[in-house]
Amino acid sequence: MASDPLFILMALVMFVVVVILMTGIGGFAKGGEFNKKYANKLMRWRIAAQFVAVLLILLFVWVRRGG
Repeated sequence: MASDPLFILMALVMFVVVVILMTGIGGFAKGGEFNKKYANKLMRWRIAAQFVAVLLILLFVWVRRGG
C-alpha cells in the first residue's frame, strides 16, 4: 500500500493540512501582526486542503474496493 501513488498523494495532502493547521494555531497563539494578516487566509487554505484530502480518501477507498 505504501508504494501506491494515490496513497502517497493522499498522505502528502493530509500532511499539508496538518502543517497549515499548526501554522494557524501557532499564529493564533502568538497573536500580533502575523495573525491579523494571515488568519483568515490560512483558514481558507486549510478548508480547501481538507476538501482535496477527503476527495482523495474517497477515491482511494473506491479504487481499492474495485470501483
